[in-house]
Amino acid sequence: MRFLLLVLVLGWAQIAQAEAVLDRIKSSGALRVGTTGDYKPFAFLNKDGTYVGADIDMARKLAAQLGVKLVFVPTVWAQLNADYEADKFDIAIGGVTNLPPRAAKGPFAHTVYVDGKRPITTCANADRFTSIDAIDKPDVRVVVNPGASNEEFARKNFPHAKLTVHADNATVFDEIAAGRQDVMVTDGIEVDHQAAIHKGALCPAKVPESFTHLEKAYWVRPDKDLLAAVNGFVDAEMSNGDWKAILDHQLVAP
Repeated sequence: MRFLLLVLVLGWAQIAQAEAVLDRIKSSGALRVGTTGDYKPFAFLNKDGTYVGADIDMARKLAAQLGVKLVFVPTVWAQLNADYEADKFDIAIGGVTNLPPRAAKGPFAHTVYVDGKRPITTCANADRFTSIDAIDKPDVRVVVNPGASNEEFARKNFPHAKLTVHADNATVFDEIAAGRQDVMVTDGIEVDHQAAIHKGALCPAKVPESFTHLEKAYWVRPDKDLLAAVNGFVDAEMSNGDWKAILDHQLVAP
């Protein structure tokens, strides 16, 4: 484990030597923030082109603290890793999970939310899909968004179910509400939020506990000064209660 961490740190350091990212941000006067904009309550792109969400609010505060303007860089989950490697943004936000393949490319700031994957279904089926085995049946229609951890989890755990990859993460839950799909397994916070905004139509399945453990954090380009700045910002927002207030507000927002 120590060897792996050393390899990661040395790798990040070699990349960061090419250019100090925080210095570039300040000299350019812009913080480039990558986000998929399709994951409530963290980040969502409205039809009018405006972004909302808890991580969006945090990004605005971070840019203000750094004294630079905020520039959003659209991406998609299936392309997120490649866009990170291509240096299309300085930090990725919007419910990004700290996964080993991502951490191998660059550091994550301190965790802002601890979660786990749970199923969401129609309220009539809340007592049906209470385990992985209960979902992994030939007659169960499982829907996922493309790329990243939801699709990976579904393909690994539901080989016998009817799996559909729905291209638009913003409307994937409507497929269940409309009866075209049965269930989706995603991060617990998204399950709770979607159940709240589809009140009476969608409900969290009554699982005894989450299927996985995962941590949400901001994915930062390799630069120790930028990482320190983001960590300091996150720590302050969490300790003074502002992050919790922001997240609580967005959890009930439509």
